[in-house]
Amino acid sequence: MELRSVEELMDLLYACRGSWDAPGLLRGRVDLHQHALQTAALLRRRRPADKELQVAGLVHAIGPLLRPGDAAAHPAGAADAVRGLLGERVARLVREHHRSGRPADDDLARLRQADEEARAPGVDAGVLEDWRTVLDLVAARNSRLGAVD
Repeated sequence: MELRSVEELMDLLYACRGSWDAPGLLRGRVDLHQHALQTAALLRRRRPADKELQVAGLVHAIGPLLRPGDAAAHPAGAADAVRGLLGERVARLVREHHRSGRPADDDLARLRQADEEARAPGVDAGVLEDWRTVLDLVAARNSRLGAVD
């Protein structure tokens, strides 16, 4: 599945409510919707100017909805779904966020750290609608870059 619009992506992110991922390395299972919001909020706090990194944090957990029952395919499925809309950098971060290699990649390290930390139940990370403008910005930037190629 390839997402064609921010609206489709927002719908998918809303659909993450009530869906649970497998236990993380340090903590138990989490609601994917809250986990996405918490991960993106942590990245926004740490890297306020890096909208693509924040968006990667927001969308990194959509894989279970796209390929249920195939945990190994979740990162690649999510990356494939967002590549055309959000660009290659976001797709690469989403695809590789669980891999243990590339220790020199600061962006992947930041995403992995936020992914593990964003598993606290009851933390107020805002609402998904707060991210619509950022998603629109990243999608528009990607669209302009794609038109240049």
